Parts: sequence; structure tokens; C-alpha cells
Amino acid sequence: MHRTTRIKITELNPHLMCVLCGGYFIDATTIIECLHSFCKMCIVRYLETSKYCPICDVQVHKTKPLLNIRSDKTLQDIVYKLVPGLFKNEMKRRRDFYAEHPSVDAANGSNEDRGEVADEDKRIITDDEIISLSIEFFDQRYVNNKRYLQCPAAMTVMHLRKFLRSKMDIPPTFQIEVMYEDEPLKDYYTLMDIAYIYTWRRNGPLPLKYRVRPSCKKMKITHPQDGVNNTNRSESDSASDKASSPAGVPSTSSPLPSPSTLVQPSQPHFTHISNPINCTTMTSPNRQFSFGNKVRKTALNGSSTSSG
Repeated sequence: MHRTTRIKITELNPHLMCVLCGGYFIDATTIIECLHSFCKMCIVRYLETSKYCPICDVQVHKTKPLLNIRSDKTLQDIVYKLVPGLFKNEMKRRRDFYAEHPSVDAANGSNEDRGEVADEDKRIITDDEIISLSIEFFDQRYVNNKRYLQCPAAMTVMHLRKFLRSKMDIPPTFQIEVMYEDEPLKDYYTLMDIAYIYTWRRNGPLPLKYRVRPSCKKMKITHPQDGVNNTNRSESDSASDKASSPAGVPSTSSPLPSPSTLVQPSQPHFTHISNPINCTTMTSPNRQFSFGNKVRKTALNGSSTSSG
């Protein structure tokens, strides 16, 4: 089974920092002969006195080493997105420089060179930024159920699931999946992660969907031993039967839409939920759960009977 491992930014520092200045890359520039990268200013100054790579000593060029270096925009974007606040601080530093030195001609430079690019234009998202998102039910049959939220970029999918469970009064025996289009999202994804992974371009709220399904938990079965009277069922068994009863599902009265409110009153709640496969609960055409209203009794010899 594939497992995702989260790593700290400090573990990536050797790939994000310039060996000449010891800081994170600014205007990352790569030597095409060996693919080692440095800050643009650092490597230009270094090659004024040397024609060899500072890391591996490969010859950059015999006479004009500046011809064999290239700007690496992809690497620089990665550094800006991984290091919190780096882009904003760099843009501010450039604006302050040109404000203090009005005689310097910056007309030939780009907006980024002059520090006039905002985070939104560069698609850089910070942890404390507020992101607008929309949340709606996954089933297209239920219309006009989209709601809008404003949440910190550091909020995770797990927090959003808890919010939905609280607002919709969904019992713990049902699981909630948050999705981007038709792909389920990991609990540890933040809104910032989702925006980067799915290239959200701020042209509207971050579009998310959700669906509710019964949890597929295995029933714990106990066997009588040495003539002991097992009159009590396991906790998971009783909880499953209790949650399976349609009468036990609370009604929903919340700002967020509950798909059950769109169903006819004669039908039980959560009828939109797909039937589980290989789960402890079963469905029949006439009633939601076939075991919801039955009580099992265990005799001394271990045989079980049902009364409904």
C-alpha cells in the first residue's frame, strides 16, 4: 500500500540553498554543464574570477562562462512556494532598494525585478492567507446546495470534514469524503496544498465537493468458551445495530445543505448514500437496514436467535 511521508523544510534545505551565500535561492541560476544552481548575483560575481563550478570544479566555459548559465524559473518558484514569506520579503526588499536609490534605472527590468509583483499574481500562497472555497454535495441530482466559506490556507481536509459533520449532525457511523472534482483528498492536505496540487488560479472559489457513506467496520464476533454465558454482545456489534436504525439518525438543521432534505418525507434520512460493499450492514428494497430493528439473544450453548 502506498504511503505518503511528510518531511520538514529543513530536510530540503540542501536543495534550496545557495552554497556561495548560504541563503535560499534568489533568481536561481543553473550552470548548464553540471546543472548545479546558485543565486544569480552569487554565481555572476564568482565567475568574474573563476571559470569553474564552485561545487564540482567542472569548467563552465573557456573564455566566457556567463554564456553557459541559465535562469531556472521552475526551481525559483519551488523555493518561493516552500519557504514561507520568502517571496513577499524579497519583493519588499526590491521596492525599498529602488525607493532609496531613485537614480538607478529600472525601466528595462521586469515587474518582478522591481518588486511590483503581488503574491496573487505569482500564485504564491501563505499559511495565514484566507482562501475562499465552495462546498457542495457530490451527487449532481441535488442542485442549489453549494455553500461558500472563507478559511485559512493552513486548514486541513480533516478540519473541513469535522466542520461538515458538526453542521450536518452526521453520526460517527457515517464517513465523510471531501473531494476535488471526483478525486478524494487526504486528511492532511491543507487548502494551500490543494491549491498548488490542482493549480487553482484564483479565478473563483476553490471548488470542493463531499459525499457521505456508511463506514465499513468489521463486526467483532465473540465465541462462547468453557460454558461461559456470553449474554453481552461486543461493543462494535451493538454500536453498529444502534447506528443502523433509521430512527437513530438525527435530523439536519444547519446552514450547510443536507442532501437528505431534498428527499421525500416518507423516505428515511441519508437515502442518497450508496450501499456499502462487504460491510456489516445490508440494505433491502423495503427498508434501510435489515438488522436495524432486531435484537439478538445468545443462549447458554452459544446458539443465537433473533426476535424482531
